[in-house]
Amino acid sequence: MEHSKKYRSIFSPTTGEDRRRNFENYWGFTTRHGGELLEEDRDLTEKRARLGYFKDNPVRSRQPLYEPLAFYRNYKKLTDPLEALDRKTLLLTCIYKFARHEWVGIQAAWDVIPAMAKTKNLTQRISRIHLAEEFCHARLFNEMFRTFHLDAVEWETLGWAQRWFYQFFARLPGELMNAPAFVTELMGLTFYHHLENAFDAILADEPEARDRLRELLHEIMVDELAHVGQRRNFIGPIGIRFARLIVRPMYHLFFRDLPESKLLFDLDAMIAEGLAFDYNGVRPALLKRSWVPSYCRAR
Repeated sequence: MEHSKKYRSIFSPTTGEDRRRNFENYWGFTTRHGGELLEEDRDLTEKRARLGYFKDNPVRSRQPLYEPLAFYRNYKKLTDPLEALDRKTLLLTCIYKFARHEWVGIQAAWDVIPAMAKTKNLTQRISRIHLAEEFCHARLFNEMFRTFHLDAVEWETLGWAQRWFYQFFARLPGELMNAPAFVTELMGLTFYHHLENAFDAILADEPEARDRLRELLHEIMVDELAHVGQRRNFIGPIGIRFARLIVRPMYHLFFRDLPESKLLFDLDAMIAEGLAFDYNGVRPALLKRSWVPSYCRAR
């Protein structure tokens, strides 16, 4: 029943003072959660330690992919017919294409947001840590590929037009950039939720590898949950109405570049989930490790 829900919609109204207090609260959370920023390495001490755990305790699938070369032919750009690829290969090439977009986007933003020593306000410091966390996610995605004996994955950049778009987007003033940036975080979180469901459906014959991919994904999702709330916190009442309007077109535009997604996911269901997102359907164990804005908690 509605009254028993613990959380409110991510699109809930809020005030400027609410958002100011939540930025301060988020800063305390993120510095505890990620540890010290290692700026030259685009890394964080707590994240590095967690990655070290996965590297020191590797899990590998019982069998390599049916045709590993099919992954390498298609992971950067689809060259084979979709119907010719098995579902494990489709899943892993889709993960790579999604993660590569994130990687190119954060590279562009890293060059725009001032280094920590040169930041002028709290929101710039928060953004710098946020980007470092996203670079940590790329390392976790690498571990996913290694779990399936894919040790030669390269993080190749996108085409010039897409690179230009991300560079242009990173330089937009906040009034124009904040709503789309929020929607991209929301899109990532809903994608990860559906990705976890796909693990159960596609990797049932590899239970150890499936569970390791889930562990790695949960590390990312804890951050992404916090990022959704943090990016929401940048947006005022007009911006949040605009954000709701662009959810559907942004999802369609983004997933058009991930052709595998057509065979793996229900895009309409992801869009509906994004529009209805209110934290109530998130695993409590993930929420416990993450951060939720105060105005999204039930009064």
